[in-house]
Amino acid sequence: NTEEDNDKKFLDAAARGDVVLVTAHLAQLPSVINQTGYSGWTALMLAARNGHYDVVEKLLSHRYMQFLMITTVSASCLMTLLYKTALQGETKLCRFRYDAVKDLFQKPATVLIFLGVEKRKNPSSSSDGVREPPAWFAIGTDEDTVELLKRSREKNCCFPKSPHRDLLKLNEEEAGVMAQARSVLAWHSRYSFCPTCGSSTSLEEAGYKRKCLNSECRSQQGVHNTCYPRVDPVVIMLVIHPDGNQCLLGRKKMFPAGFFSCLAGFVEPGESLEEAVRREVEEESGVKVGPVHYVSCQPWPMPSSLMMGCLAVAVSTDIRVDESEIEEAHWFPRQQVPNDYAFSKLLEIHSAWSNMFLQHKQHKGDTK
Repeated sequence: NTEEDNDKKFLDAAARGDVVLVTAHLAQLPSVINQTGYSGWTALMLAARNGHYDVVEKLLSHRYMQFLMITTVSASCLMTLLYKTALQGETKLCRFRYDAVKDLFQKPATVLIFLGVEKRKNPSSSSDGVREPPAWFAIGTDEDTVELLKRSREKNCCFPKSPHRDLLKLNEEEAGVMAQARSVLAWHSRYSFCPTCGSSTSLEEAGYKRKCLNSECRSQQGVHNTCYPRVDPVVIMLVIHPDGNQCLLGRKKMFPAGFFSCLAGFVEPGESLEEAVRREVEEESGVKVGPVHYVSCQPWPMPSSLMMGCLAVAVSTDIRVDESEIEEAHWFPRQQVPNDYAFSKLLEIHSAWSNMFLQHKQHKGDTK
C-alpha cells in the first residue's frame, strides 16, 4: 500500500544518503522516523552504518540522545560509569546528555560509536517526556575519571572497582547495552593499526568498521575479518555426574574464598562446541564427558566473548586438576549447591550462568 511504499522510500533514502528526500519525508510525516525495514533497522541505524553523516545529523535533530561513558584502563579492561538508585538500590547505567559531553568529541583520543535506538514496550509513552525514543551512543575516553564523574547529573555515580562482576548487577536490557559498547570499544583500542600491513586505520560505519589508510593494503580488497569487530566463542558448561545428583564446579586462584563456578574455555579453530566442551573439561579437571547439550548463549564483553552455555554428562568421575588452569574442582551434591553460601550469592544475580542452567533443568522437568 501507499504507506508501506513511503516507508520503504524513506528507509532507502537514508541508506543511500539522500538527505533531501529524507528531509522531505520527515516534513510530511515526522513519525516515519520510527519505521523499521525487514531487518528491524531504523533510518538512523541505516544512515549511521553507511557513514552518511549529513543524514544522521538530520535524523538526530528529531531525537533525544543519550551517551554512555566508558573509560579505558587498558586494552582489555574498560570501566563504565554506573550509579545506584536511591530507593531500590538498583545498579544502573549513567546516562549523559549531549551538552555534558560534546566537548569530548573534539579530542583526538575520543571514540564515539552508535549503539542504536532504544526500544520501548509502549512507543506512545515516554517516562522522559520525550516524544521519540532516544538514540544511544557510547563514548570511549582516556579523560581523568574524577573529572568524568563531575559531568554526571546522577548522584552515587562511580566507576566500579570490579568491572567484570558489576556487569552482572545490571538488568538484562542495560547489560546488553553495556556489553555491546564495551566489546566494540575494546576492539577499537586494540586495532588502531592494520593487522595486515601495519598502517594506521580509521573508524567507519558508526564505529563498526576500521579501514586501513594504505590504499595498497590487501584488506582493501574483498571482506576481511580484521576490518570488523571480533567475537570470540567460549563454551561454559555445567557437567552432571553420571548419577544425576551432582555437578562439577571449579575455582581459579583469582576467585573470592569459597567461590566456585562452572568450567569454561575458548573454542579452538576447527572445533565444534561439543568437542570444545569435552576438551576443556578433561584439560581442567581430568573428567571425561559424553553427551553435550546446548542451552543458550550470552555476550560477555571481557572483552569480546560470546559465552555458549552447555549441559554435559560425565562418563568418568575421577578428578585430576590441572593447576595451571584452575586451583581445585569438586563434585557438589544437588542439595548442597543452592545452600552453599558462595553459590547462593551467585544465584542472586539473575543472569549468572549457574542459575540459568538450574532453571533450564527445572523447565525440562529434570528431577533426578
